[in-house]
Amino acid sequence: MTDTPITDPKALRALSHPFRWKLLELLTEQGAKTATQCSEVLGESVASCSYHLNMLAKYGFVTEVEGPGRQKPWQVVRRRQSISPDELDGEAAMAAEAAAMAYLDQEFERIRDRIRQREHMPAEWRDVVGTQGTVKFLTAEEAAELVADLQALLDKYDERRMNPELRPEGSRAVRLFLSHTVAPE
Repeated sequence: MTDTPITDPKALRALSHPFRWKLLELLTEQGAKTATQCSEVLGESVASCSYHLNMLAKYGFVTEVEGPGRQKPWQVVRRRQSISPDELDGEAAMAAEAAAMAYLDQEFERIRDRIRQREHMPAEWRDVVGTQGTVKFLTAEEAAELVADLQALLDKYDERRMNPELRPEGSRAVRLFLSHTVAPE
């Protein structure tokens, strides 16, 4: 598992398709799945799921693993998809921006869907679903330190993501979306 930034324009273009982000989310949250199982959960054809999983595999985002019988489930390879146009130019920078926009579109769709479903959740989970926003006045160094501190806090739970045996009983996939932007001067 590697967290190195993705710089290959072709790999970045592979992530510019919104459905591929749905597949990555599904495999991250629910573990290895076959194309048929992905189709059942996501409501897309088996052929489409298979095509998109193969595209993700071509660039090292997912891989096939041994399953029962002849089944070949897919699993996520990378813990994080690190995308930034920084230090990229031309085609690679445009591909990074397209992949980031596809990710944001999928993330915002997911947030809206889960907030709509909030009322159907058990009370103990309802209290942790929502959004919040804040503005802090920070220097660039303080902002970088804050982001690093938040990442360290989130990293505390990383091993559970890829290793289901480490998940405590009653745990569920809790999606945290952190955005940090700076106002223009």
